[in-house]
Amino acid sequence: MSAVAMTVNGKAVTGDVDPRTLLVQFLREHLRLTGTHVGCDTSQCGACVVHVNGKAVKSCTVFAWQIAGADVTTIEGLAESNGPLHPMQDAFRENHGLQCGYCTPGMIMSAIDIVNRKGNDLDEQTIRHELEGNICRCTGYHNIVKAIAAGAKTMGAGRRSAG
Repeated sequence: MSAVAMTVNGKAVTGDVDPRTLLVQFLREHLRLTGTHVGCDTSQCGACVVHVNGKAVKSCTVFAWQIAGADVTTIEGLAESNGPLHPMQDAFRENHGLQCGYCTPGMIMSAIDIVNRKGNDLDEQTIRHELEGNICRCTGYHNIVKAIAAGAKTMGAGRRSAG
């Protein structure tokens, strides 16, 4: 067993894990943060995207020990439990950017990363290109793209900073 320590959603966490434990397993099984999903086990779907030190990472592609000392944000860390939703979460709700919801946490975390890297004025082509690492099996992406564009604009209006 290896000891790991990191900050997750603003809280210092530690745990003893097998060295083969993936970050997604640490989050879900050790910390009970089940909003980060495992969709494919091959890093193709993007359901497991979290932010590590402010950048989108597929948490099924890294071991927990590799993230030691890092700052991790999961979907649960975007909004306070009794506070308003993050603008991107709200945009997905308002624009019907979800259907079954399985891919939604990864889509939202990826969308925030896109805004952080590309800015608040995103066109459809840019959004679709940037989402190539995320798969939704329910929709044709139309409402997801609309939601990301709307969320990006709201984030740019200063309503709330990116997570």
